[in-house]
Parts: sequence; structure tokens; C-alpha cells
Amino acid sequence: MEIWDLYNEKRQPIGKTMIRGEKVPEGKYRIIVCLCIIGSDGRMLVQRRALDKDGWPGLWDISCGGSAIAGEDSQRAIERELFEELGIKYDLSHERPKVTYSIGQGFVDVYIIRADYPLCELTLQESEVMDAAYATRDEIMKMIEDGSFIPYHKSIIDSVFFLADSQRLQTNTDKK
Repeated sequence: MEIWDLYNEKRQPIGKTMIRGEKVPEGKYRIIVCLCIIGSDGRMLVQRRALDKDGWPGLWDISCGGSAIAGEDSQRAIERELFEELGIKYDLSHERPKVTYSIGQGFVDVYIIRADYPLCELTLQESEVMDAAYATRDEIMKMIEDGSFIPYHKSIIDSVFFLADSQRLQTNTDKK
């Protein structure tokens, strides 16, 4: 059973919680975290959701994501999700979301890292993830169109790849 902290419209904790599966109370919000791993070849690590997942079973998705549980900040939540779903330990304590947006009753923090993880070294959480692969932006867009990928707005996927490229350029510029 997951317990989530609740926040007001300014993303301030209100000292109340809810149980996963309950409807988020009107005017209250939760924190959702996502991580996109972009390899050195520019492809994103994507995962295929387990067939018995409540939402979008069997569809491909971004690298990992989930909800912050009570007491977690955004960075701790995405570190936990990354380890649980893919078996990857990564310190995000000095990272901040590249994009934050609102959907329904949630604040979504999107992290983007550039890293290369061999698929054979991943430890997939069977209850959550049934497969992993690397995909280009165009391959992901085609999967969205054919219904095999979670139906993200294409602008979100475009933004992730744009920001990953900008991040690489900034890092290269910083080294000079």
C-alpha cells in the first residue's frame, strides 16, 4: 500500500496524505516523477509495462516513473523508481527536473540523464516491467501513432530529446 503526500496548488505540502487508488481530493495534488535516460547514441531507454499493470498494460513507456510516496522529495522518488523498475542506482541529489508540468491532480517532474546502460545488465521488476529497449525519437513517435507506446503528447517527447541535446551541448561547452 502506497501513501502519498498531498500538496496545494502552489506545491506546498498540506500535512495530509492519501492512499494510492483513492481519488485525489479536489484542489489537492500529488507529485509524479519521470526519468528519461538518453544514451550516447541519442536513443532513449524505454520499458514495456507488465501485462497486469492497471494503467496501459503491455505498452512501451519512457525509462521509468511513478509517484512520490509520503516523505519523499522528487529526487528520492525518482531514484527509488529507477532502482525498483530497472535495478539502476543513480544519485540524482544534484539534479533538478528539466521540465515540470501539471496534469489533472498532479505535478510532474521530468528528469533527463545521459548514460549508457547495457540492456543485459538491467534488473527488471517483473511486476512492473516486462522488457526494455533503446529507441530513437522517430521510433517512439511511430509507436505512439500505432498505439504500442503510452499516448504522451508528442511535444513532450520532442521536448525530452531537445533538452537532452541541449544538455549535451551545454556540458561540452562547459568543458572548454
